[in-house]
Amino acid sequence: MLQDWIESFKKNKQAGAALAKAAPKLMAAYQGFNASQNGNGALDPKTRELIALAVAVTTRCDACIAAHANAAKNAGVTEAEIADALGTAMALNTGAAYVYSVRAFEAYQQFSAQ
Repeated sequence: MLQDWIESFKKNKQAGAALAKAAPKLMAAYQGFNASQNGNGALDPKTRELIALAVAVTTRCDACIAAHANAAKNAGVTEAEIADALGTAMALNTGAAYVYSVRAFEAYQQFSAQ
């Protein structure tokens, strides 16, 4: 096991509670923003959680992975659906690495031409 995600989820909630006590307006705004997502209801909960997990991977947010893996389970997401969503995240990261590799190569070429 790489990480105890259930324990991580619990600890993140505890840490969040401490921040909420120290900065209640900030946390109320954050929670309000979270609650307002998907306000028009166009996406079902499974789709939202698949997107959230893919984004959590691309942003490298362990707390997000824990929270949205749990929410995905609660929304009825299957392992096959998770695997497809994570494959999309992997492909996107690979694509981003390609684009930035092209940029880095171009920068090198411009400096070499001086």
